[in-house]
Amino acid sequence: MTDLASISNATADLVARAAPGIVAVHAHRALSSGFLWRPGLIVTADEALAEEGEIAVTLPGGERLAASLAGRDPTTDIAVLRIAGSSPDVIWTPAGPARAGALAVAVGATGGAPLAALGAISQAGPAWRSMRGGEIDARIELDLRLRRQAEGAPVLDASGGLLGMAVFGPRQRVVVIPTATIDRVAQRLASTGRIARGYLGLGLQPVRPDGADGRGAMVMSVDPAGPGAAAGVRQGDIILTWQGAPMEGPVEGPAGGIGALLRSLGPDSVGTSLHLGLSRGGAPLEVSLTIGERPVG
Repeated sequence: MTDLASISNATADLVARAAPGIVAVHAHRALSSGFLWRPGLIVTADEALAEEGEIAVTLPGGERLAASLAGRDPTTDIAVLRIAGSSPDVIWTPAGPARAGALAVAVGATGGAPLAALGAISQAGPAWRSMRGGEIDARIELDLRLRRQAEGAPVLDASGGLLGMAVFGPRQRVVVIPTATIDRVAQRLASTGRIARGYLGLGLQPVRPDGADGRGAMVMSVDPAGPGAAAGVRQGDIILTWQGAPMEGPVEGPAGGIGALLRSLGPDSVGTSLHLGLSRGGAPLEVSLTIGERPVG
C-alpha cells in the first residue's frame, strides 16, 4: 500500500508541476487542450480546431485570452496559436527515448484546471509517415483513456520529461506526436504559417491496366498550370512506375500505390525531380517532372 501511495503522490505532483504550462483551447464549439511552447505561442492538435471562427484559450487559473492561428499542418496534426500579453514562462524538459511498458501521463485542461490521464506506452517504434504524408519522428502509442477535451495535451514520462502531444489516431487509439516533430514543425509554422507540400497537379484514380495483376494510376485530371502539365502528362495516361519502382499495394484503399506516391510529397520534395513511367494508348512513355509546391487553399 505504501508503494501504491508513493506512485499516486508522485503522479499527482507531476501533474501539478505541469499544470502552469497547460491551456484549454476553445474553437467554435470545439474544446481541446494545448501547452505553452514558446513565449506567446501555444501548440495544440490541428484536428481539434475548427476550420474557421474565433479561438480563445483559458490559462491556468482561469484567465481567458483571445488567440490567433499562427499556422497549422494537418499532416502532422500540429497547430500553433499566438496569444497577446504575458503568459507563464514554462520550460519543458525533453524526455528520453520512449519504451513500451513505461508509464506516461497526458495532462490536458478543462477551464483553468488540469485534466489528467495515466497509462502505459503500448508501442514505441521508429519514425513513420502519417496517412496525410506527415513525417513523424517516432511511433509512440498509449494505452490510456483520453477525453476529447484533452486532445492536444502534453504527454510526460514518469520523470516529467515531455514525450510529445496526445492526439487521436486510427480507430481512436491515442498517439503521441513526438517532441522532435513538434519542435521541427512548430518552428516553421510560427515563422511562415504553413508547411510546404509537394504538388503534381494531377488527379489520379487507381486502376489495374488491361485486367492484369499490375497496378497503375490513371490520370483523371491535369491542372493546366501544374507540374504534370508542364512535363507533358495528359489526361488518360496511366502511371505504371515512379522513380523506377512499380506502383505497389492493392488497387483500392489507402495502402495502394497512389497513397505511397502522395505520401512521398513532403516538404523536402518541392523542387526535386520525379521520374514517371507511363502508358499512353498502350504505348510506353517516360517523363520527368519537377515537383511544385501545393497551392494554398
